[in-house]
Amino acid sequence: MKWNTIHSAADLEAAKQVSHQQPVLIFKHSTRCSISAAALSRLERHWDEDRAKGLVPYFLDLIAYRPISNQIAQDFAVRHESPQVLLIYQGGCIYNASHFDIAFDDIIEHLPKISV
Repeated sequence: MKWNTIHSAADLEAAKQVSHQQPVLIFKHSTRCSISAAALSRLERHWDEDRAKGLVPYFLDLIAYRPISNQIAQDFAVRHESPQVLLIYQGGCIYNASHFDIAFDDIIEHLPKISV
């Protein structure tokens, strides 16, 4: 898996734009939290490109980019959590989970059915 990084409001806007073509996953990670490290590691270990079906993963270091983390909470009307994943499609959040509820299988289950 190759993460795209979010470092700015422009990066977040780019992720939103991508979400109009294919689903986007945003992982908000706290570098100061062992639970966040464990959730990230578990997600990366279980990631399966075939099952991800074009899901585009984005990574945010919320300690280094706290204003962007706050913007994500505001833009997608979700409560800030850490760690947290948000599944974004067509510019809106269609699923989110935090802490040990973050699971690859759950994310995949919430992917929109896209006809090709």
